[in-house]
Amino acid sequence: MKFGKRLLSAILVLAMSLTFVLTGCSSEESQGSAAASGSTAQSGTEKAGKKLNVAILLNGTLGDKAFFDSAANGAKMMESELGCTTKVIEMTADETKWLPALTDASENPDYDIIIVGTWQMAEKLAQIAAQYPDKKYIIFDSSVDYKDGKCKNVYSIEYKQNECSYLAGVAGALSTKTGKIGFVGGMENTVINDFLVGYIQGAKAANPNIKVLTSYVGNFTDTAHAKELTLAQINQGADVVFQAASNAGLGVIDGCTAKGKFVIGVDSDQALAFQSSDPAKANAVLTSALKRVDISITKAVKEAQAGTLKFGEAETLGLADNCVGLGTYNKGVSKDVQDKVTEFAEKIKSGSIKVDTAFGKSTSEIEAVKKSVRP
Repeated sequence: MKFGKRLLSAILVLAMSLTFVLTGCSSEESQGSAAASGSTAQSGTEKAGKKLNVAILLNGTLGDKAFFDSAANGAKMMESELGCTTKVIEMTADETKWLPALTDASENPDYDIIIVGTWQMAEKLAQIAAQYPDKKYIIFDSSVDYKDGKCKNVYSIEYKQNECSYLAGVAGALSTKTGKIGFVGGMENTVINDFLVGYIQGAKAANPNIKVLTSYVGNFTDTAHAKELTLAQINQGADVVFQAASNAGLGVIDGCTAKGKFVIGVDSDQALAFQSSDPAKANAVLTSALKRVDISITKAVKEAQAGTLKFGEAETLGLADNCVGLGTYNKGVSKDVQDKVTEFAEKIKSGSIKVDTAFGKSTSEIEAVKKSVRP
């Protein structure tokens, strides 16, 4: 009898244990399925409020006090304003390193968003983005090709650099004493010529008789050649020279500083950039045509956090978006000149002034613009 009772108790305990195990397994399996489902629904950057890990790949080096430094400042803004973790990677000017570096970043599971810039990276990014469809990319100062539904994981930022360069032209034309101003670009491409046509249009609006000298370095790195071109323009009478040449533009600043002439900086506020390290160069800066890479990429990452960034599309940002404009003025620039520039800026924002652009223009049309102000 005792044996029967013991056997019955053992069977009951075994049955209860088996029930517990089966229920536990079923519960864990359900939770695992739910977690997997939730992960799919909220994967990538679409999970609103996620603190993102962002890599910014520069196809150059820091220290240009312009374009690349502005991108690096964007990384600081993302950290302080959005709580992101960021890494700035200098790929240098060696083009053979760009594709491998972009591939390495794409294979890194830690990066939620990878940011690159300039037209030189557009084709390479399109190639890599297709290979890593689950990664999210942002390109600034250029756009990838979205034809045939490609690059759905890429958001492109372009700028209305013609708007800020229009204002630079107004400031230059109202500040020159010789009636001649200069322009030194990096490579002759559509973006650089967009700076140029806006600059010429603004200068002509402020002074219909203005003359503009134009030169191109041929790259964005040769500071010595940029300085030579600048000195040549100064020898021809230019007393204000606008540089749109990234690192090479430092040579334009050197030339203007050496000859006591004004330079108009580009991308970053170059008067502020040199204020502590080289006051003489800072004092040579009339103002700077700002292309706010930092603001624009931070804006994009903020929208990615919220799940609202339009991947698979391009957007063009300008004065109205606070992503282009002019920097601080030299103390020698009168209030009347500054007010005049502000007046033109408001007209651009309102649409009453339509700024010319190099986009869509043929080579002969660009040449006609240059010729209209050639000395």
